[in-house]
Amino acid sequence: MAKLYFYYSAMNAGKTTTLLQSAYNYHERGMRTLIIKPAIDTRADEPPAPVADGATPPPATDAGLGVVASRIGLRAHARRFAHDADLLALVRADVAARGKLDCVLVDEAQFLRKAQVWQLTDVVDALGIPVLAYGLRTDFRGELFEGSQYLLAWADNLIEIKTICHTGRKATMVVRVDEHGRAVTDGPQVEIGGNERYVSVSRPEFKKIMSGEGRVELQQTVLPLDMPGAGA
Repeated sequence: MAKLYFYYSAMNAGKTTTLLQSAYNYHERGMRTLIIKPAIDTRADEPPAPVADGATPPPATDAGLGVVASRIGLRAHARRFAHDADLLALVRADVAARGKLDCVLVDEAQFLRKAQVWQLTDVVDALGIPVLAYGLRTDFRGELFEGSQYLLAWADNLIEIKTICHTGRKATMVVRVDEHGRAVTDGPQVEIGGNERYVSVSRPEFKKIMSGEGRVELQQTVLPLDMPGAGA
């Protein structure tokens, strides 16, 4: 039975990597997927490297063509949608044009509107197509995004993708910081780009930084995955 899944986390937990792995799993079994993302997210929208899941991309003339890209280098074509797009209609049009669809995957799902989350439930309930949505739970003020609020309310399954704070605790919150690593406490909820200004932290650290008692080192040392002599 088809379900609506919401995979949520703080920033840099590997949401897009997990999305692309899920798409690949479908495609290696001969099943077709549709990856979609809000048009507001233009960070990766340049000519992509070979599609990670091996699928044939839409034609380059498609105005809705975009890219989703993970921090570790995986990339795939995606269909971009406007903030007022009808996602049920979008999926129906894709099925009419390209045939049977086995899964819809949504990147940056926190940017969905309430109506669009409801439309995703219709994709599941009326069309019988599973939907996997991936996004942040809260913004830099600790407030729910609109899309995340209604995914938390209406999704059949909620799955947390975990990441860690620089303190070593599990990170559940996101802070926006200035060039000195101090918390920014006001401004628009959505700010595309400048990912280095957003840091995932634990709730205790979020409280400390937001109160002005602490700061975040923006350029932390990145260790290699494979270190010689680091075990058998």
